[in-house]
Amino acid sequence: MTTTTGHSDAARPAPLISAWCQAATAAELVTSLQGATKRLSVPPAEASAWSAVPADALRMIREQAGTERGTPWPQPLVSHYARFFRDGNRAAYESLVRARQQRLTRAVVMALTSADREATDLWLDESIDGAYLLCEQSSWSWAAHDDVYSRSGEVVPDLARPFLDLGAGEVAAQLGWLDHVLGSELDARAPGLRRRLRDEAAARVFQPFLERLDWHWLGLDGDVHNWNPWIHSNLGAAALFLVEDPHLQARIMERCIEGLDRFLASIPVDGAIDEGFAYWWNGAGRALEGLKLLEEATGGAVDAGLPVVRELVAFPHRMHIGGSWFLNVADGPARAADALPWDMLHGWADRLGDQDAANHAASMLAREPDAAAGLGRVLHSLLATSPRPAGTPPLVSFSYLPSVEIMVARQKAGSTEGLLLAAKGGHNGEHHNHQDVGSVVVAVDGVPLLVDAGQPTYTAKTFGPERYGIRAMQSAWHSVPAPWGLEQGTGSEFTAQVLRQPTVHQPRLELALGAAYGLDPGQWVRTFDLDRNTGRVTIGDRWELPESAAPGTPDVDITYLTAGTLRRGPDGAATVHPAGIPTAAIPGKPSGRGAVLRWEPATAVVLVDEWHLDDPLLADIWGQSLTRLRFRMPATTGADGAFTLTVEAAS
Repeated sequence: MTTTTGHSDAARPAPLISAWCQAATAAELVTSLQGATKRLSVPPAEASAWSAVPADALRMIREQAGTERGTPWPQPLVSHYARFFRDGNRAAYESLVRARQQRLTRAVVMALTSADREATDLWLDESIDGAYLLCEQSSWSWAAHDDVYSRSGEVVPDLARPFLDLGAGEVAAQLGWLDHVLGSELDARAPGLRRRLRDEAAARVFQPFLERLDWHWLGLDGDVHNWNPWIHSNLGAAALFLVEDPHLQARIMERCIEGLDRFLASIPVDGAIDEGFAYWWNGAGRALEGLKLLEEATGGAVDAGLPVVRELVAFPHRMHIGGSWFLNVADGPARAADALPWDMLHGWADRLGDQDAANHAASMLAREPDAAAGLGRVLHSLLATSPRPAGTPPLVSFSYLPSVEIMVARQKAGSTEGLLLAAKGGHNGEHHNHQDVGSVVVAVDGVPLLVDAGQPTYTAKTFGPERYGIRAMQSAWHSVPAPWGLEQGTGSEFTAQVLRQPTVHQPRLELALGAAYGLDPGQWVRTFDLDRNTGRVTIGDRWELPESAAPGTPDVDITYLTAGTLRRGPDGAATVHPAGIPTAAIPGKPSGRGAVLRWEPATAVVLVDEWHLDDPLLADIWGQSLTRLRFRMPATTGADGAFTLTVEAAS
């Protein structure tokens, strides 16, 4: 979710309403949605497509489903729900809820693809049990989002006032997809269950959606973030399958279109997502899924081929470093999750004729879907073109997105060999913001060695007033300067100013960073440069500080966060080697080349701090620790200063 108010261009027209006009109104949708479920690319259980799903696409789901069937279902309890309000722990409750939903997804897939009647009935019973447990679950909301405690001081869900959040949308959509594919089987095996699904969805999701306009994720205040498309797309799917009154269904769909329109209108012309690559999938990616479903359901009456989609589709491959590594900003991990629906992105890229995006998506396609993706995404993935297309990632040589001031430049186009430089300007009022204005990532042979730590495990602190007490969010633990030892401020006014834009032939970005620290912009200038000919990255800082150091220190610090193994060399030099990064994070390169760091002035005091990673999310990506290099230079009143770091690939 958002932590501060981000930018949106309120003057931009609404893309959907502009393109679809009357076709997007409830009056027209009543007609265009008639017979909608028969037009979908995901058919019910009777369709022959399910018997044609390749066996190798089911291996992991079949093994996990077989192991868990007959065992007790995950049981989230009130004590788990209450933990968030007591000690800030989110995982105790959310992990059990996700485990329950993933087990249900696997059961549905097995019921669809089992070859004989006896096995199908066993998996139908498993699916029925899982669906009924969700109906009995007191809250579909995640505890971390529920307003029950802030309203009443209570730590148990209020059944009379359900909270409509990401979790509730996910459950509603999952039950909708289950109803769509297994509907006739459910009628035969458990009469009455489908009515229960509809009653629960109406009370917990559809009524709150239609009756209240104070949900922050609607974006009515101009602050539109990833909750908007994530929830609206899920509600659209749920309404399509679980609402029988055509006028009510059309009304819900009209509202979902209005909501998605606010998200799409907020997207800058370059298609950048300020929440980064990881949140693209649960923001822009959800919007693309919602648009596709609307197009199928209406038989093309609302055509999803919109200009704004093209740049959105290109964003993931523009952020690609190599293998499963991507540039991570804000609350994003540096490695792609396993359960991403690359087939969805491939379908859009192919439709748009974006060969780079299509090749990239094809190269990332998993051999089999993961239940963690959610039932709707798994069903689509199972029915994706078979055999799956082969692809080679384009590894484009250069990208620059001016709306977020992000540059990614590669030494060799089409290859991970050598250096990659990524630099970020932006501001500290972005969604899921970290204090990372002016930060830098440098990779060698596709493995990041100067890094951004990324997302730690979420707790109550993550989106509260103590957010910037978390190390991963602080500028002191990003690769940025600290004039007078100051941390960056929080808010959109703490920003970078672009002094020089890069180009594909001269990947050199120059930023004035002073305002990020509450100083005049030009009092600190940072330049990022990749010289492809010499194979060298240069990050140069120069400054002219004000007379007062208060409330900081009398020194200037410049920080770089490194992954792997750091070794100091002679004065003014060090090496960073990927040893220590989990080998799973470096496909085919358990011990690749490292980087040689050199700095000037070599007389700068070097301070080394180890960050021992006890957070499982961070440790899974980076290993046991990250290392912070701090270069400290005494600063005298009003003095000019300069510092340069160069990075080369080790021979």
